[in-house]
Amino acid sequence: MTPQAPRCVVLALLCAASLGAQSPPMRVWPGAAPGEKGGIGVEGDTTTPKDNLIAGRPLIRLGNVSDPTLTVYRPASGDTGAAVLVCPGGGYHILAMDLEGTEVCEWLNSIGITGVLLKYRVPAREGQPAYAAPLQDAQRSVGIVRSHAKEWGIDPARVGILGFSAGGHLSATLCAHADARTYPRVDESDDASCRPDFQILIYPGGLVGKEKEKAYTVGPEAAVTAGTPPTFLAMALDDPVRVENVLGYAMALKEAKVPFELHVYPTGGHGYGLRPTKDFVTTWPKRAADWMKGRGILGAN
Repeated sequence: MTPQAPRCVVLALLCAASLGAQSPPMRVWPGAAPGEKGGIGVEGDTTTPKDNLIAGRPLIRLGNVSDPTLTVYRPASGDTGAAVLVCPGGGYHILAMDLEGTEVCEWLNSIGITGVLLKYRVPAREGQPAYAAPLQDAQRSVGIVRSHAKEWGIDPARVGILGFSAGGHLSATLCAHADARTYPRVDESDDASCRPDFQILIYPGGLVGKEKEKAYTVGPEAAVTAGTPPTFLAMALDDPVRVENVLGYAMALKEAKVPFELHVYPTGGHGYGLRPTKDFVTTWPKRAADWMKGRGILGAN
């Protein structure tokens, strides 16, 4: 490269050099997932030409997932040993697999973190809470990550979770159900702890009640305790999913004396992932990276 090469080209090459290759997807369950009976339809992208674009680009809206998988993204360089399970959002109806999944794993790689993308079961199963099947998938997935820590070059004491929208609700629900699996033991992966060491919640939904008197009260499935891991939260004030979700959760964290960092931005709406827009809420990845550095998640301070 010549000394006159454009700065943007240099930055692009440096970024690309930090990204590693992804593994082939691995099944979360060796057989059928607990309670699966089939009949939900064929898995596939449900996006139509009428669906909205995010930052001028389309996204994958994956539906009818009955066979959960994990895909591991390893940094090509600067590996810190930390790992993050990534949970896309989609209202427990679909999964925004690129916007809130693959693109997030690539960002994690760029700061030296192994990204583990969870394709969890959607839509909600009849007769069950929307989070019930995804919670089983998430519990087992954290155990799988820890059981493969040596093989994947991961520090089992620095395994976190990052969720968007419904994936944020799933993350918080997992943290509230880390003491016991909600399914029968399958193998040695279920002997490892499923408690994340930290969590990052980006525009989470469903954490607090919709009624006026419960607008800041965290639901029982995501209850905060002294055992809830350190948490980073970010959301826009004009988010139609309601900023009370992060405000109420942050108040519960404060009451339980759990360390947290909260960022509320004036504008930005919902569902932007980490694609840059004119709104400063899309600078949250820099804030989250600084938070992880400050907590020693990315190695020694």
